[in-house]
Amino acid sequence: MANHKSAEKRIRQTKKRTERNRYYKTRIKNMTRALNEAIEAKELDKAQELLKQVNQNFHSYVSKGILTKNTAARKVSRLNASVKKLAHA
Repeated sequence: MANHKSAEKRIRQTKKRTERNRYYKTRIKNMTRALNEAIEAKELDKAQELLKQVNQNFHSYVSKGILTKNTAARKVSRLNASVKKLAHA
């Protein structure tokens, strides 16, 4: 148990941040899963719409500090490549 006021505050802050980060990480996983399922089902229109949403959300998470800029760019780039591959197939 924390003995100082500052340590108690850090515990509260850590708890709050952990809950927030868990929420966003789950959303990220769900969005990418939905997009990958649309790609596997060969639904090009749905995949392109989901890709737009994923791109917007990932970059908004960058501005909120949830993801780093390079991580968001890497994930969006890989998803975009798989959608383009589906479009050419």
